[in-house]
Amino acid sequence: MTPKQAYEKAKKLGKRIPELEQTISKDDKYSYEYAREVIKGRFILGEPAISQDDYYSYCYALHVIKGRFILGEPIISKDAFYSYFYAKYVIKGRLPDFMHNALLLSNDEYVKQYIEFIE
Repeated sequence: MTPKQAYEKAKKLGKRIPELEQTISKDDKYSYEYAREVIKGRFILGEPAISQDDYYSYCYALHVIKGRFILGEPIISKDAFYSYFYAKYVIKGRLPDFMHNALLLSNDEYVKQYIEFIE
């Protein structure tokens, strides 16, 4: 069974299925979707997979944890867009130093918006 099939089975049944979680946890997208749509909360087993993708790390922090997703911060920090929106909508303030510095060094269009936001 693939992570997608395992997730779809759990979603169809509308409940957590522990015996499928190992399979689901191998995929970033389906780990995030399982957390958001089925568990409606953190999916610890899937967090290592989620943390490998900037988009899903940001979404997991915003929609599931509703706060910092420290495991996903290194990958988020590699993308100026997600770093800015992580600061604005998740942290609601200045990024942790390593993320702050990475964003400032990126010379991306979001640097100006970030600086205006934190001042």
